[in-house]
Amino acid sequence: MIVCVAVVGHQNNPLYMQSFTEADDALKLQHIVHCSLDVIDERVNNPRKSGPMLNETFLGLLYPTENYKVYGYLTNTKVKFILVTTDLDVRDADMRNFFRRFHAAYVDAVSNPFHVPGKKITSRTFAERVSNIVKSFGFSSG
Repeated sequence: MIVCVAVVGHQNNPLYMQSFTEADDALKLQHIVHCSLDVIDERVNNPRKSGPMLNETFLGLLYPTENYKVYGYLTNTKVKFILVTTDLDVRDADMRNFFRRFHAAYVDAVSNPFHVPGKKITSRTFAERVSNIVKSFGFSSG
């Protein structure tokens, strides 16, 4: 199950975060997303130590925690997409597909002439599209 998705700007400023749990663990999820930024920076700045090449936008599994797995995606403009899931068995092909669809929704949201670049994404249409992408993805629970 996808627990949380986040968009973080090129200066590590939060642009969007949506949680998909009923529990009140927003602070814990923000902490997980924040910690994943260090892993992304390490992979981007030290490409020899990590698996993906610099031209690869999908960063793969950033790190597992006791209850979650955190995946990352880096756009060409250094905007980071982070996904937190409770699923143990997730194929990379499924994650790539999710991030491609999420990236397309993001591009549509920031292409809005009324959106100010670098500011939080407040579009209800973007939030609905993200929710639909997460629902259609249908990871198995646990």
